[in-house]
Amino acid sequence: MSPSDSGGQDTAGPLGSLEAARLAVTALLDAGVRHVVVAPGSRSAPMAYALAEADAAGRVELLVRIDERSAGFTALGLALASRAPAAVLTTSGTAVGNLLPAVMEANHAAVPLVVLSADRPEELRGTGANQTTFQLDLFGEHVRFAADIPAGSDPRRAVETALSAATGAFQDSPPGPVQLNLAFRDPLVPAPGERLPPESGRRIYRLPPVPETLDLPVAGAGLPERRTVVLAGHDAGPVAEAFARAHGLPLLAEPSSNARFGPNAVGPYRVLLEHFGPDSAQPIERVVLFGRPTLSRPVSALLARAGVPSALYQPVPVAWYEPGRRTELPLESLADLADFAGRGSAAWLDAWLLAGAAAQHAVDQVLGGSAAATGPSVGALVWKHARGQLVLGSSNGIRDADLAGAPAPEPRATVFANRGLAGIDGTTSTAIGIARGGQQETTVLMGDVTFLHDAGGLLLGSGEAEPPLRIVVLNDAGGAIFGLLEHGAVQESGAYGDAVERLFGTPHNVDIAALAAAYGVGHHAVSTTAGLAEALSAPIEGRSIVEVRTDRAGLRALHGRIRAAVAAAVAGVPAAD
Repeated sequence: MSPSDSGGQDTAGPLGSLEAARLAVTALLDAGVRHVVVAPGSRSAPMAYALAEADAAGRVELLVRIDERSAGFTALGLALASRAPAAVLTTSGTAVGNLLPAVMEANHAAVPLVVLSADRPEELRGTGANQTTFQLDLFGEHVRFAADIPAGSDPRRAVETALSAATGAFQDSPPGPVQLNLAFRDPLVPAPGERLPPESGRRIYRLPPVPETLDLPVAGAGLPERRTVVLAGHDAGPVAEAFARAHGLPLLAEPSSNARFGPNAVGPYRVLLEHFGPDSAQPIERVVLFGRPTLSRPVSALLARAGVPSALYQPVPVAWYEPGRRTELPLESLADLADFAGRGSAAWLDAWLLAGAAAQHAVDQVLGGSAAATGPSVGALVWKHARGQLVLGSSNGIRDADLAGAPAPEPRATVFANRGLAGIDGTTSTAIGIARGGQQETTVLMGDVTFLHDAGGLLLGSGEAEPPLRIVVLNDAGGAIFGLLEHGAVQESGAYGDAVERLFGTPHNVDIAALAAAYGVGHHAVSTTAGLAEALSAPIEGRSIVEVRTDRAGLRALHGRIRAAVAAAVAGVPAAD
């Protein structure tokens, strides 16, 4: 259950709306909030004015968005990249409801998103007053804490409790979203004679340092040799790479694990799992899991294999599953994990690395057989060229990078993805927040349906800062991922006519160049891998769209050729002793 509270603090007398808002803003900033995304509205005006004052003083950075859903995902991206709580402010009514998708993602991804929802005072609720509904606990189980702050009361205690909950310091729970529902009475504007303070210059908010690599002790000779693999799911972090390296184990790392690098990383691992299956000469004996695996059915099948014990490294509470609901053994210490995993023999690791090299070569050969861009070739090129920060959209984009993106010796970019619920909602808005929050050039890869779903995220008001963001849109005129699932076979059979294409493929003929022009965003169209490589090599200045035009009709057959080529390439790889 998410705790809720009537969060007003007793004062000597009722506070004016702007006075209460200033106290709330001061408490938010004192608790570490440095970015707030504001959606316009009247009832939220006291908070907006108080934030404008703090912005002028250089204490907070404000972003303004007219669409609350975009505002919510922008704040989510800011929190992800800055590794600090970020807030979003809305007026009352449906404006608050538009934040639900971002709040749901923040819940499952453990992101400290602070919802500041403005509300009517108690005497107007239930009276039919304009834009008035029941807003407290609107997000239910998706927030760690919710407080209703009555008009005229001191909000500081509720703000402090909410920020403790958002950052994971409250009731030993993982970080996550919180809601502060702030009621305000008229007047909602500054008193006559009050004015915005003079600009004092903006602070530079430096991100806390993050170690690029971790060095763990080499596995001791006392550990038994086991055919264990290290599986790094979303948000595993570099500790997974360090553990695999220290214990001589193959590393199977998803792109958003931020562990897909180093000497033990195997690129096209998901098409190799059958090669090391239960009926092979070298079956996997154990699995060590870091982070959350989200991408492929072969990985899910591996974790469900009978007779293959698995353990999950879980040093702190996580938000993506309930205790007792997964089969992996949760272990809090790396020492216990080492005892479970054992160490890999040289032959075991070599078998994986040789198979991985052969499989990577086979994938590259198939993709290089045509100059035309395809989903996997786009994923491989974006993975290769990304620097600074990389955002991978849901659906095929992240899976293409997972299949074809070759691991590098060292990480080239910090990778982000909305894998909490793996929706396509708000991807552009999230990427803009990540670019602003991380203070680095950022590349985002997404499909055309994902792009169109958040086309409004391109809207930046006049005077709003424009982040360095390259948006790579794989435009195959619809949703290609369904053709790779069972629905593709249904479509090929013809049994349902055009229903699969209409209902799942969702074809369209949107002119992305015209859409980009309408929002004032640069646009460049390519259709070949050479053209894409050239576009990705150019410096990132402001926002731009690279539209990669391709055809999804042959995608199912292409994946079949990749699987066949990999199977042939690894057939001669020697088995582990």
